[in-house]
Amino acid sequence: MSARILDGNALSADVRAQLAESVKEVKARGVTPCLVVILVGDNPASAVYVRNKVAGCEKAGMRSLRFDYPADTDPKRVLDKIAELNADDSVHGILVQLPLPPQFEEKEVLEAISVDKDVDGFHAENVGRLSQGQRAFFPCTPHGVMKLLAAGDIDVSGADAVVIGRSNIVGKPMAMLLTQAGATVTVCHSKTRDLAAHTRRADILIVAIGRPMFITGEMVKPGAAVIDVGMNRIPAGLPNEGKLCGDVDFASVKDVAGAITPVPGGVGPMTITMLLANTLESAQRAAERKGV
Repeated sequence: MSARILDGNALSADVRAQLAESVKEVKARGVTPCLVVILVGDNPASAVYVRNKVAGCEKAGMRSLRFDYPADTDPKRVLDKIAELNADDSVHGILVQLPLPPQFEEKEVLEAISVDKDVDGFHAENVGRLSQGQRAFFPCTPHGVMKLLAAGDIDVSGADAVVIGRSNIVGKPMAMLLTQAGATVTVCHSKTRDLAAHTRRADILIVAIGRPMFITGEMVKPGAAVIDVGMNRIPAGLPNEGKLCGDVDFASVKDVAGAITPVPGGVGPMTITMLLANTLESAQRAAERKGV
């Protein structure tokens, strides 16, 4: 029997409709949620992501500003703009689109953003708060994964969860959120010995490694929930060459897994949705501070 599809498009639409109602409420209190997106360079994929983020804000009734800089921009110029935005009370979220050109120190740029406006959840203080179970902005992709699991009625508490990938953006925070939800978590990566031995025992398998169709059906426990965070192109020489695919071989895994996310239409839509949710939360905090 084929796996249940965890539909990120449908869930995203539901969550965004709820967000739009909450945006109306906070605007009635005199605060308009505002997200600023900074794009450096002309990476085509980054440009698409930024355009989708701006469009998502506007559709939800939020204000969105975008600042574009050429690839050879002096990092100080961007850092000065971040400082200016940090001081602007009308701005609630600041996002610098990654990757940055080589003259930038990514860590320096991310740490320059006020922790109260770090709606990507990448600032070290937000990461520390997350690790301690404190109130924090959660990184958007792992947060979206948790929403998908909840909407799919997948019981995380007590489950054996395996996360493939240890990036600061997905793998590490994903492991922390799963741990806080009561899962027993294993993080696998390029140095892991006998990866399949780990994946075959996972009740929940989350794959974020950037290798097209890497996880096959024989590597998956029957009935497992498989969350594919990857976004790749099918390599040359294979059927459907050039089409979008994930890190999971959907065709073989769907006949083994109990639930699975498609690519596209799974985790991707939820990432931007959780960015909007974080921006709204920041605006709500600002309204609380103003006492309105």
